[in-house]
Amino acid sequence: MNLSLEYKIQEPKVILDKNPLLLLLHGYGSNEADLFSFASELPDNYYIISARAPYDLQYGSYAWYAINFDADQNKFSDNEQAKSSRDIIASFIDELVANYPIDAKNVTLIGFSQGSILSYATALSYPEKIQRVVAMSGYFNEEIIKDGFENNDFKNLKIFASHGTVDQVIPIEWARKTPAILEKLNIPVTYKEYPVGHGVAPQNFFDFKNWLAL
Repeated sequence: MNLSLEYKIQEPKVILDKNPLLLLLHGYGSNEADLFSFASELPDNYYIISARAPYDLQYGSYAWYAINFDADQNKFSDNEQAKSSRDIIASFIDELVANYPIDAKNVTLIGFSQGSILSYATALSYPEKIQRVVAMSGYFNEEIIKDGFENNDFKNLKIFASHGTVDQVIPIEWARKTPAILEKLNIPVTYKEYPVGHGVAPQNFFDFKNWLAL
């Protein structure tokens, strides 16, 4: 099958007519094997698909969009690339639903870092395609969400957001702004912090698995 993105797949152990999907989106400079390493720990009834970001940084590293620095070491995100990735992810979900017996009404994005930023952007741009988001160590970047997203229907969307309190890559302050933004859009959000850096604490993993089971 020639889909928009390269991916790894773990088929569900419990086969239903149509199974729910967990789509894993890795961080900047990583690849689809990264989050897939904990696929065996995730619930048995899901298709677990880990996608590879489209921009090749070489040596097995990929990005959803470029991050550039100026002379003063200020960091800039390439928002056009991010929007392109957002739309590729949305198309990729449609392709997965067309090619596997996936329940289109039960799609969850699990993103880490840049993958988490893209998860917010995709879910808020296309809430009809995505029911849940687990956004770890990321933040809400309004600039890469479709224009007029505030008018979308979010009644079927809910979000679990988490962050490390000593994250040296994405400041905790950025993440702390997210719950209020989501609440203003009437999107239910569970927000948690853990005493770690830019990574997934075991407790974080445990908490989002419990949240998925609700």
